[in-house]
Amino acid sequence: MLDIRLIRENPELVKKAILDRGMSAEAADVDGILELDSQRRALLVEVEQLKHRRNQASEAIVTLKKEGSDTGALVSEMKEISERIKRMDTDVREIEERVRVLMLDVPNLPHESVPVGLDETANVEVRRWGKPPRFTFKPRPHWEVGGDLDILDFERGAKIASSRFTLLKGAGALLERALINFMLDLHTREHGHTEVFPPILANRESFMGTGQLPKFEEDMYHCDDDLLLVPTAEVPVTNIHRDEMLSEKDLPIRYVAYTPCFRREAGSYGKDVRGIIRQHQFNKVEMVKFAHPERSYDELESMILAAEEVLKRLEIHHRVVALSTGDLGFSAARCYDLEVWMPGAGEFKEISSCSNCTDFQARRANIRFKPAEGGKPQFVHTLNGSGIAIGRTMAAILENFQLDDGRVVVPPVLQPYMHGMTLIER
Repeated sequence: MLDIRLIRENPELVKKAILDRGMSAEAADVDGILELDSQRRALLVEVEQLKHRRNQASEAIVTLKKEGSDTGALVSEMKEISERIKRMDTDVREIEERVRVLMLDVPNLPHESVPVGLDETANVEVRRWGKPPRFTFKPRPHWEVGGDLDILDFERGAKIASSRFTLLKGAGALLERALINFMLDLHTREHGHTEVFPPILANRESFMGTGQLPKFEEDMYHCDDDLLLVPTAEVPVTNIHRDEMLSEKDLPIRYVAYTPCFRREAGSYGKDVRGIIRQHQFNKVEMVKFAHPERSYDELESMILAAEEVLKRLEIHHRVVALSTGDLGFSAARCYDLEVWMPGAGEFKEISSCSNCTDFQARRANIRFKPAEGGKPQFVHTLNGSGIAIGRTMAAILENFQLDDGRVVVPPVLQPYMHGMTLIER
């Protein structure tokens, strides 16, 4: 959530940022917020004036009583003033709630360094690592490789649940588990993250805090008791410190979590319908940071380096892309995508997104820190990033390490996690 003072003092800046994101003025009603805010402030001024008049009348009543004079008129006036104050306090609360609801639809402001553009065509490639593998045969897509090895079973996954659910079998299930353990070990042992295993159901307040609600309601899986299945560990892990006051000396706080993730993928029909790139249920290792505002962009750079290190150790060709305003996530001020080369598709596919949400989520979730040298508490900056998506990493391995006889080489760094297995074969 943005600071209301920012909208009040720089409305045109906020409006431009919304348009740069490809959103309409109606989708984020800045003028409506300003009008209600003006009404609220006018009411507060009037309420203060009435309270001042009530105090004056109260003092006058005391004086009149001492003098033995009639206080009836003043007492009647005080009662009328008190009733007006009560009604106006109710009006103020109602307006504040309407402002809060409108503010929830306003996205974070892109950082000044973010490329301006309405979609992914305006994204900017930052760097590449490695080279695409060379094959003496035409590389096949991962769903063919995994299907022939009998480690990916799409038909039975759909039978058990529905389309975009996959059953992993044998070496496929082992590879999934190996990737999870490898990534958690890397981020905890070498990147300073504390591992957590949070609930995979969260309440609506948690989803509001990270910005998934109300905007992305249709993408969520709803359960009883008004709980929702998490689409990413960002939701529960960021909310670990909701409504808490942190200490500056403890910043940055770095967490890493493995969770299953659930997304309806509403609006993505026709995109990556084959294989395990875009599933309704998938596993992911997620990094979350709570950083000092002055150092959050340094933490963003270290986060993308940590995500990159996963692919470097797997020896997979990839690139880093800075997202444009139109491709930026709702809560993000700046975001990098890590894209992996998929030989079977002949293109790069996103495998991680690392975002600095500045104080946007912290305002929604009320996460602050107390400066070490005193002074007014400040909102922390929150960051999140995939470290990385497990299913997409498996797909990349199947495509990049396939052999002409249908077998797949296990990347050396994963072999200890797969009981020394060097080849996946039927």
